[in-house]
Amino acid sequence: MDTYNTIVRFFQEGGSFMLPISIVLALGLAIAIERFMFLAGALRKNRNAFNEIESLLAENKYDAIVKLGTQQAAPIARIISAGIGRMSTSQRREDIEYAMEEGLMEAVPRLEKRTAYLGTLANIATLLGLLGTIIGLIAAFTAVANADPAEKASLLSQSISVAMNTTAFGLIAAIPLLAFHSVLQTKTTEIIDSMEMAGVKCLNILINRQEVSPNTRNSDR
Repeated sequence: MDTYNTIVRFFQEGGSFMLPISIVLALGLAIAIERFMFLAGALRKNRNAFNEIESLLAENKYDAIVKLGTQQAAPIARIISAGIGRMSTSQRREDIEYAMEEGLMEAVPRLEKRTAYLGTLANIATLLGLLGTIIGLIAAFTAVANADPAEKASLLSQSISVAMNTTAFGLIAAIPLLAFHSVLQTKTTEIIDSMEMAGVKCLNILINRQEVSPNTRNSDR
């Protein structure tokens, strides 16, 4: 109960800037949760899809892989199926790589979507806290200049409380948002790297079976 009262008093003494900072924090947390769930789902789908693609590659079922890319929501399925589909028109490794890179370029924006907003919201929360501090200090100096000497200490204390509370809350909101931004960026990079690795692995399997020409020069001769 004491903790609850402390939090309520902290918000009441923080002034009007506590509300916009709270909105920024709530919006950032909503984005962080949504992105974390999306990336976790993408990682799980990629893992399951690649296991299925590996078994289809072992059985030389290339048409099934292309069909899987149109049915699966996993980004890796669309990337590899794009490369396998290019084999019908070109056997060169470079052409197949280009097709996979095109699929990867389509998948990356979906993985990175809204993550950058967390850094922006963290900066906004910090700036709102600083703005609240400035407003509080202005109110403090105004109170000291115009108030009755007996009331100066009380008014000055209230104004400084507004200044300090908004600064503290701005930092309280910004720090976790920056941490979530860093975690999500790292997770996104890991997923992208895993998709690139899966594409290279599939290409190497096809080259070892001589389904794909290792390079352009050899295929042109």
